[in-house]
Amino acid sequence: MTLTLRKYMLAAASVLALAASTPAMAATELTVQRFFGACDAEFGTNTDASKAVGECGIITSLINKFNADNPDVQVSVTTVEWPGYDQLTAQFAAGDPPDIVTIHHSVLGDYQSRGLLMPLDDLLKSVGISPSDFTDASLSGVTKDGQIYGLPIDNWTMLFHINMDLFKKAGLVNADGTPKLPTSVDELMAQAKEFKEKTGKPYFVQNLANEVALYTRNLYTYLFQQDSDFFADPKQVKLNTPEAKKVLEMYKAIYDNDYTTKDMDYAAGINAFLAGEGGVHLNGTWVIGDYNASSETAGTALNAGGYAVYPYPQLFPGKKAQYADGHSWAVSQKDRTPEEQAAIGKFLKFFNDNDFEWSRTGHLPAVKAVLDSEKFKALPHRDTIAAVATLGTPLPSAVQRQFAIQDIIGQEMNAAITGQKEIDAALTDMEARINELLANI
Repeated sequence: MTLTLRKYMLAAASVLALAASTPAMAATELTVQRFFGACDAEFGTNTDASKAVGECGIITSLINKFNADNPDVQVSVTTVEWPGYDQLTAQFAAGDPPDIVTIHHSVLGDYQSRGLLMPLDDLLKSVGISPSDFTDASLSGVTKDGQIYGLPIDNWTMLFHINMDLFKKAGLVNADGTPKLPTSVDELMAQAKEFKEKTGKPYFVQNLANEVALYTRNLYTYLFQQDSDFFADPKQVKLNTPEAKKVLEMYKAIYDNDYTTKDMDYAAGINAFLAGEGGVHLNGTWVIGDYNASSETAGTALNAGGYAVYPYPQLFPGKKAQYADGHSWAVSQKDRTPEEQAAIGKFLKFFNDNDFEWSRTGHLPAVKAVLDSEKFKALPHRDTIAAVATLGTPLPSAVQRQFAIQDIIGQEMNAAITGQKEIDAALTDMEARINELLANI
């Protein structure tokens, strides 16, 4: 063996020994925190989002797919009880927030205003995402002080989910087979009365126990429809008004006349509607996929006569509107390596690219091209809820503590509607409590 050959062999052996002793490049780790529920038993290993149903199934499957496709990034997920903001606030206070977290558009300002979230304009640009890609509603929802603080993934609103079998029995169906929806408060009360008389069941399925969000969203929608500018000043609300009183009087009459289910929490309300215990379930865009799947399953209450879904009806002679919000991925503000920054950008781009799969939940897409696509329009019931794209109205973005405000409104509305407090007193207390909260931010 020549000296030269021996040198080459020794060099090669050294390289092999070094490779054997050096561990593989470690994956960049990211922590993701989300709500939307836990469903690992059904979707914990699924990587095909097209085979998943519902918010939990689809988001779980998408993150599984991201991890499978990106071995250089390892996303660990913490699932929190909805909405998870108390936990998130505590994590920020302790200096240990997740890297990426689900935040409602309406809540972004609470964290952005304290410098806790990273502006995403440059990061999104680096992965080819432009602000012009988003719908106007989504872009507006995540823009604070001229910068983007979340990747919008949807817009959502509340809807009339309708059991068509019971509507047919009540005679509340138009000649073309569509449900006959009310166009005024008086007409709503008359239809609810007729529905109860002919079916023996309440017109509405509502989750009124351990609940604040439903009350609040209902109030906002019907204040908008009366052109009430109740948050003209984002630091001071006006709710002790004739417009708000009309809304509470309507819902109290519905409650007093047994036109709604009572004493049901969120899960019980869903189960009652799926069992055919009422005509209209007041719930969000996010249950469309699950309810449509039930309607296609033989032997179910929704399969008996069909399932339909529409925006809230216009009951007042003001602008056509209803309350809307949205979900986003936000990024905590902290020092990161270039690799961590790049991994976050890759994660956000993945969700942006898969906005269609997320839209199958029932939410409206955040990406304009998806909203305009034939594929999205072909999804079940998208024709009947398309108007939400123009009807959806959020609170002014400058209003902070919107979830805390929601708690106060829900508590006071519950007291008024169930008869624990006079409506005037509830509105007085509601306004005073919110304004005290806003004065002490």
